Amino acid sequence: MPAASQSLKLFLAGDLMTARGIDAVLPHPGDPRLYEPYLKDAGGYVRLAEGLHGPLPRPVDYAYIWGDALAEIHRRQPQVRLVNLETAVTRRGQPEAKGINYRMSPANVPAILAADIDCCVLANNHVLDWGRAGLLDTLATLARGGVQVCGAGRDLQAAETPAALPLNDGSRLLVFGLCTPDCGVPASWAATGRRSGVAWLPDLSRPTLDRLAERIHACKRPGDRVIASIHWGGNWGFEISPEQQRFAHGLIDQAGVDLVHGHSSHHIKGLELYREHLILYGCGDLLNDYEGIRDYGVFHGELGLLYFPTLAADGRLLTLELVPTHIRRFQLGRADADERRWLFETLERECCHRGCHLQPAFDHSFALSW
Repeated sequence: MPAASQSLKLFLAGDLMTARGIDAVLPHPGDPRLYEPYLKDAGGYVRLAEGLHGPLPRPVDYAYIWGDALAEIHRRQPQVRLVNLETAVTRRGQPEAKGINYRMSPANVPAILAADIDCCVLANNHVLDWGRAGLLDTLATLARGGVQVCGAGRDLQAAETPAALPLNDGSRLLVFGLCTPDCGVPASWAATGRRSGVAWLPDLSRPTLDRLAERIHACKRPGDRVIASIHWGGNWGFEISPEQQRFAHGLIDQAGVDLVHGHSSHHIKGLELYREHLILYGCGDLLNDYEGIRDYGVFHGELGLLYFPTLAADGRLLTLELVPTHIRRFQLGRADADERRWLFETLERECCHRGCHLQPAFDHSFALSW
């Protein structure tokens, strides 16, 4: 086993959606108007949440939304903290004609900084909800906050450039943000040489993998570890397509990726250990304002996991800790016994045929075994 000084502990999570109702209860809410078929004001999402779990304090402080997650992250001291930010950070722009548009006020970005997030993946189906003006504001606001981004940029080169996070041993963690059409990202959002946008993959074919592998190898130096963070697939359903699995395996075999960080599903999905490298097919929602919306209850989108993988110097997975959480009153809390049981049984069911299993840990977290 590599020396402890060469290991790398990460905090990974799924979709962080700090728009609408959540933005409305933070200290500096933006314009509450919505352009949705059912609700026309962000306060409607606040009222739905309050109807389920009681009154929310207003305004909440910036750390409020992280709740118990802050202590869990602090206790484990990850070197890098990575989330998929599925929200435009802007007061400008025009809403895209797509029915759901997420944005938060730039003045509320300290809510993201409260968890010392190092990198936000922006390759997703909401980062351009308020057009390219909104994207430019998002990039500028996060840069001012000292947060690296990947997966979107002012042009194709910037969108495809990985976040390069320096590590204690002098190497780097490279994070490539990517997205696909099947999660709702249109081709018109793709960055080009003259247009801002996202790092968009047209499909999961072999030619697409070949091009991506060439790009990754061109950026990677000896000693670097690499994460491919991909927004892909639909919002609901546990099935993992053969195309996703083949592409994830190809990223490891051909592109030299050490960990595949998948997201888009509003609930947890299965994970896999492939040749001692971790593939997370769908990390679920870290935080959303869906409280009080009772659709898709079988998937329990209000329940989630904090992912703490530790990688060896060569990128192999050494350990994976999973901390069960729930969303209540727009805040992350520790899952209770029944919620932990559902998360454990669901994830075990989705993983057991992929050569790995879960084990309960003493602190109510889960550990991966293989």
